[in-house]
Amino acid sequence: MPARKDPDASVSVPCFYGAELRFKREAAGLTLEQLAEGSFRGISFLSQIERGERRMPDDLAKHVDERLGTDGFFQRRCEDAAKARKAGIAEHFADVAELEQLARTIEDWAPILVPGLLQTGAYAAAIGRSAMPRASDAEVEAVVSARLDRARLFAGESPPKLWAVLDESVIRRRVLPPAGMGELLDHIAEVVRGTRSIVQIVPETAAAHPFMMGLTRIMTFFDAPPLVYTEGLHSGQVIDYPALVMDYRESYDLLRAAALPPEASLAMIEAAAEDYRNEAQQQRRL
Repeated sequence: MPARKDPDASVSVPCFYGAELRFKREAAGLTLEQLAEGSFRGISFLSQIERGERRMPDDLAKHVDERLGTDGFFQRRCEDAAKARKAGIAEHFADVAELEQLARTIEDWAPILVPGLLQTGAYAAAIGRSAMPRASDAEVEAVVSARLDRARLFAGESPPKLWAVLDESVIRRRVLPPAGMGELLDHIAEVVRGTRSIVQIVPETAAAHPFMMGLTRIMTFFDAPPLVYTEGLHSGQVIDYPALVMDYRESYDLLRAAALPPEASLAMIEAAAEDYRNEAQQQRRL
C-alpha cells in the first residue's frame, strides 16, 4: 500500500483545516466511513477535504463539529475559507477553480459561452459586465484577473489535458466587435496548438444531442474519483456520485460523436477568425 499523503497545513486554509480534521478524526478513533455516517456527504468527498483538495461546506462542518465535539471549530474555519477565497471567483465555482490545479483531465461542454480557460481579457470583461451590470469597474477587473490567472495552469509541470466541445453559436455570437472576436478565436487556436488541447465544434446543423442544456464540466484526477460540475445562471453543482458521473461521461462521449472532428473544428475556428479580421479591416477603411 502506498504511503499516506499528508496535506501541508501551511499551503492554504483548506489544507490547514483538512490536516486538522484528519488529526481530530484519528484522535477520536473514527474511520472516514464512521465520520461520514449521518451526513449527506460521501467518503471520497471527506477524504478530499482531509487532503486539502476540497473546501468543507457548512452542513458538513456542523456535522463534524457535532461528531467530534470540536465546539464549532470547523464551522468557524468555513468562515475563514470564505474570506480567503480569491476575489473574482464566484462562490459556486470556488471549489472547481481550486480543483483545476489538481486535475488530470478537464472536459468542457460550452453551449453558450467560451470556457473560462480559453477566454481573452476583453471577452471576460464583456461577459462579466453583462452578468453584473451594476458592478464597479474594480469588481469586473477582479473577475477578468481571476479568469486569466486560472489559465496559467497550462504553464505548470503537469498541466491537465483539456478537451472542450463548443456549440457553433459560441464562435458566431458577437460578444465583442469584429477585431475582438478575431483576437478571441485566434487565442483559442493558439491555446489548442500550444497545449495540444482538443476543441470540437457542434455545428448548427447537428440534430438533437444529449447535452442540449447548460455548461457542464467533467474532471478526472490522479488520486481521487472523477466529478462533474454543472452550472446555471447564478448557481453551480458538483456531482461526485459514481453512477451519475458515469451517466454524464457517457453523454459527453455521445456529444463528441455529434461534433466535428478536431481538425475540422480548428479549421472552422480559424476561418471565423479570418472573417472577423477582414470585417474589422473593412470597418477601419470606412
